[in-house]
Amino acid sequence: MSKVKREGESGRTTWLLVFVTVSVFCVVFFAARGRFSTPFSSPAVITLLAPFQRAASWAGDQVRGMTTAVWDILTVHQQNQMLRSEVEQLRMQNVKADEFAAENIRLRELLGYKQSATQFDLVMAHVIGRETATWTRMIVIDRGTQHGVQKNMAVVTARGLVGAVTDAGPISSKVQLILDPRAAAGALVQRSRVAGIVKGTPDDAMHPRLLNVPRGQDMAEGDILVTSGFGGIYPKGIMIGTVSAVKNDSGGLLHYAIIEPATDFQRLEDVAVIVASREAPPEPWQPPVQTPGTETDPKAALAAQEAARRAAQQPPAPAQNQPAVTNQPAAQNQPAATNQPPAQPQPVVPAQPEPEPVPEPTPETVPTAPAAPAPEQPKTAQPAPTRPAPPGAGAKR
Repeated sequence: MSKVKREGESGRTTWLLVFVTVSVFCVVFFAARGRFSTPFSSPAVITLLAPFQRAASWAGDQVRGMTTAVWDILTVHQQNQMLRSEVEQLRMQNVKADEFAAENIRLRELLGYKQSATQFDLVMAHVIGRETATWTRMIVIDRGTQHGVQKNMAVVTARGLVGAVTDAGPISSKVQLILDPRAAAGALVQRSRVAGIVKGTPDDAMHPRLLNVPRGQDMAEGDILVTSGFGGIYPKGIMIGTVSAVKNDSGGLLHYAIIEPATDFQRLEDVAVIVASREAPPEPWQPPVQTPGTETDPKAALAAQEAARRAAQQPPAPAQNQPAVTNQPAAQNQPAATNQPPAQPQPVVPAQPEPEPVPEPTPETVPTAPAAPAPEQPKTAQPAPTRPAPPGAGAKR
């Protein structure tokens, strides 16, 4: 019963507060409209209405706060969804940008290698797969016979040798890595020019070995290995790797080297196929450095050697035609005619060069008149060649 009484008193109190609140609100409202005049400016009225004003202000602030909170909750959820979507898009763009940057670095390396290795014709390719059974022995690239790739073509990267094409399809090919124990590549130690064969080993799939090297050959850790060009598949001079350790073979006559490959086969993504190979052009000849005080002119020495070689190759010049001086034999003694006076001595005429020697007279050309005997020359005088007398000089007219 006390409970019922308390509920009744609580209801009356509530209604009383509501009535007072409404009355005060009406008074304030009509006073503001000018329809009801009351001395609100008096201190008593202000003191009386102050609690009600504070209560009304607090209630209004609470209502506005609740309305703002509800509105914020509704808008924040929508903004949260938008921000989440934007974050996901930015994350995907960031991943793509990083991927493009890494690909750009790899392709720049291959492009630099292509520009420097002018003796090779290269076809760029991407690694699109690996065989599960032979993960470290065989890869698949996205270039085939339509792009000029054929079987037994070498595959490289900007850092070194990768392997060789074993099966070429129209748009893809299989490449056997040098890590495969079934593969073999001729190699040279760049420092000492020691030759050997690079083959993979089942014991260590990522480190091939250099085999068939006699123990007396010069090979040490840190030596660089390049392809030797033997076999016709791998061109000469391609980087293979470095020697990480040298060990003796079980037979005792040979030793082998464990190789650290120059190519990172675990991060192999872009390769180049050598579709054609040419020998690199020789470097221009440079004269040796001369010691001060003993300088020589290599160009002058080469010019002198070239002139001597040309002079030796030229045929000897023919000798000039010299006038042949021959002693003509004296005319044979012919029976002199009784009525002919003695022949006058002919003046000595110096010999003149003639292109051809005068033929001796023959019986057909000599007239019947006998020729006069030649005058005797003093013994002290030097005999000089004389021109033969013309035919018929001593004949009587």
